[in-house]
Amino acid sequence: MGKKQRKFGAFIVPTGIGATIGGYAGDASCYARDFAKHFDLIVNPNVVNAACFSGITDGMFYVEGFSIDEFFKGDLNIVSSCNNKIGVVFDSGISEDVKNIHINTLNAVKCVYGIDCEYEFTENPIRVEFYIDESGISTGKVLNIEELLKTSKNLIKKGADAIAVVCRFEDEELNCEYENGTGVDPVGGVEAIISHYLSKELCVPVAHAPAFDDFLISTKLVNPKSSAEYITPTFLPCILIGLSNAPLLKKEKTNGSLSVEDLDFLVMPYNSLGSIPVFEAVKRGIKVFAVKENKSLIDVDKNKLNLDGIIEVDTYKKCLEQIL
Repeated sequence: MGKKQRKFGAFIVPTGIGATIGGYAGDASCYARDFAKHFDLIVNPNVVNAACFSGITDGMFYVEGFSIDEFFKGDLNIVSSCNNKIGVVFDSGISEDVKNIHINTLNAVKCVYGIDCEYEFTENPIRVEFYIDESGISTGKVLNIEELLKTSKNLIKKGADAIAVVCRFEDEELNCEYENGTGVDPVGGVEAIISHYLSKELCVPVAHAPAFDDFLISTKLVNPKSSAEYITPTFLPCILIGLSNAPLLKKEKTNGSLSVEDLDFLVMPYNSLGSIPVFEAVKRGIKVFAVKENKSLIDVDKNKLNLDGIIEVDTYKKCLEQIL
């Protein structure tokens, strides 16, 4: 593939930090899709995942957060791919009813999209805990995370190019502000823990979808930014669609691969700049755009970092215009 004539950028909204755009259910998709009309674009799953919908489109590279960090450090390259075989890891702690819903969903996605995938259950339950910490950030614990790794390795031995993970999440009182479009995604943080761990260990595309015990569809009206997650009992479709054409990950530069040296720009929320992609981009002279209309609870902006090379813009529209 090599460097294309089109510019190559990254459009990132970190998970579980209460971003006003991209902190909910695929609500950053329409912004990223506008960019992808003009540029080849790395997006993290949080940007485009929307339960039974997906904002992924041609020109987007669906890359999980740990792998994005490695890419920006120059330790990982991406290679365009399509029709990946997906290994789906199901937590054995999922109940029979919820399991059947997810298998029906998987089969429906296979039938409609022609996606190649097979699944296995872990030998033992995973036991996931999730919560909002004192700073208001989403986080959690995964008590038997090694079970996910073991089952993922089995699926990779069978030819899987990417791994989708579905863990049981106990129903707890979720953040009411989230459904109103003002709060933090309560499960995003621990989902990132799962995908980061597996990406680090396996060097393949990874994404996670939670399986809640309560599979009834809500009848309450919620904010449009959150609504995709309230009209379906499973969030599996979006990660299967994303992973099916996710780029493959290579530690060595190969013919047709893209590296951070090919990157032209990085787009981030205004005050979530204290991350590896930002630091590495600045160090390498890659333009970093901080979009003021998208703020988060992290509250690390250009002034706090005292870094050159960060360009503040009011909106994603103006950011797009400036890059063009």
